[in-house]
Amino acid sequence: MTEHSTGTRKEWLAARLDLLEAEKELTRRSDELARQRQELPWVRIDKEYRFETDEGSASLADLFRGRSQLLVYHFMFGPDYKAGCPSCSAIADGFNGVVVHLENHDVAFTAVSRAPLAKLQSFKQRMGWTFPWASSFGSDFNYDFSVGLTEQQQREGGAEYNYRRESAWGEPAGGANSGAAPFAAMAGTDVATFIRERPGMSAFVLDDGIVYHTYSTYARGLDGLWGMYQWLDRAPKGRNETGAWWRHHDQYSQG
Repeated sequence: MTEHSTGTRKEWLAARLDLLEAEKELTRRSDELARQRQELPWVRIDKEYRFETDEGSASLADLFRGRSQLLVYHFMFGPDYKAGCPSCSAIADGFNGVVVHLENHDVAFTAVSRAPLAKLQSFKQRMGWTFPWASSFGSDFNYDFSVGLTEQQQREGGAEYNYRRESAWGEPAGGANSGAAPFAAMAGTDVATFIRERPGMSAFVLDDGIVYHTYSTYARGLDGLWGMYQWLDRAPKGRNETGAWWRHHDQYSQG
């Protein structure tokens, strides 16, 4: 017999209507947060960044592809990875169907990673993805937008992620990042190398030929982009997880 509470349809409806009020309040709060994001001051980008894309070398302005807005997903795929981060990959599984709609609403989209373009293209083919994906290999882009740190920063501390300064990394077995070990293995690298890349998203606008940075978010700020979790949050048992359970979508059949 189930241990979860049960009730009549009338009792369920009463509880559901109470929940509906809370959901509506959350929606109104979300709308207000979106307005606050849009009111953030724009920061002019004067630094020259170069990217390698399927179409060749590109500047940050080129990534707009004729549109006035650009959304970038900072995908964890370092030069020493053999495959993309499984978490970033699970998020990216939802990109294909979204990009065409963004592009027809004056918004360009691209993922950006530090791995060389050939690695990105190979993994993209393996995953069956079609969204734009640029390599920032050799560029400061990832470091400047707080989604990458050097080995020295990792050893000595001082790098910033999610708007906080990090301490030096000298983690023993079983430490705070030990949960990253399975994902590092799936990406084909060690934990220290794996966590030198970080996930995030950034937004830019092109106004009168000038690129401005408008917004960035990291860590749990990416939850709203992770379609899998939006569905699980509405499932009877919710996220129902005691640890990281997902993997690259072509590896579930491997047990």
